[in-house]
Amino acid sequence: MDYTIENEYLKVTVTTWGAQVKSVIRKCDGVEHMWQADKSVWGYHAPILFPHAGKVVDGIIEAKGGKYESGQHGFARGMEHEFVDQTADTIVLELASSPETLARFPYEFRLVSTFTLEGCTLHHSLTVENLDEEKLPFGIGYHPAFTIPFDDQHVATDYEFRFSDVESPICINNLPHGLMHGDIYHLPANIKTIPIDENLFANDSHCMVNLKSSTLGVYEKGTGRAVVCDISEFPYTLLWSKPGMPKFVCIEPWHSLPSPENGSTKWEEKPAAAVLTPGEAWSCTLSTSFVR
Repeated sequence: MDYTIENEYLKVTVTTWGAQVKSVIRKCDGVEHMWQADKSVWGYHAPILFPHAGKVVDGIIEAKGGKYESGQHGFARGMEHEFVDQTADTIVLELASSPETLARFPYEFRLVSTFTLEGCTLHHSLTVENLDEEKLPFGIGYHPAFTIPFDDQHVATDYEFRFSDVESPICINNLPHGLMHGDIYHLPANIKTIPIDENLFANDSHCMVNLKSSTLGVYEKGTGRAVVCDISEFPYTLLWSKPGMPKFVCIEPWHSLPSPENGSTKWEEKPAAAVLTPGEAWSCTLSTSFVR
């Protein structure tokens, strides 16, 4: 099911499948900024990564005496979320623990997605509530995909990533298995931009750590049109697209990382974004501005 909010600047559509932002149309020029989930390329719009971001060792979670298979980025992105409420500028969805989730993750929880439209900015807040009788460790992240080019007058190389501050990005290397193994690499030093071309994602994503910038966006050179994400509260920000000339680019602020390559499959031993006591809640927000 789809739900829509709009104001004088933007029309935003959210789908209950994965609680994803499905569409953001800027009214001044009619540009659709969200990737439209072409399954022949990549079949998502803006998935939520929960209860973990990235992969876990052997694709297994061991918790509460059981073993559970867990694929890339957890299960929230591939499940129907329930409608809770809608106002003129807000949509609220939730995913609560159920027999289906407990078969994959043995914790009682509630994951609430709140989408709020404010001018040319969309805020997506995620709140995790621990409804279990035990402590709840979890990882979480955002994975929005933005279509480039913005129109048929441009091509992908007319775009670049821009930081709000000068950066010398340190990247965590998760190749070849998508798990951490202690290696890092560096993108060019003292940069404010990263050009987009067919080689940028030849080796998958770039997982940047400890950035100084408060924002990171994809900008159309020479026009000022851009999609800009506030990354200030996130310790990790990834850039990703499919190899080759990108049809979309992802700016992914995360609060946790994949498991260490030689790490444990025991859930309580995996590094977490947070560990909630029974009844405790935790929230984060990704704010994305669609500017001209």
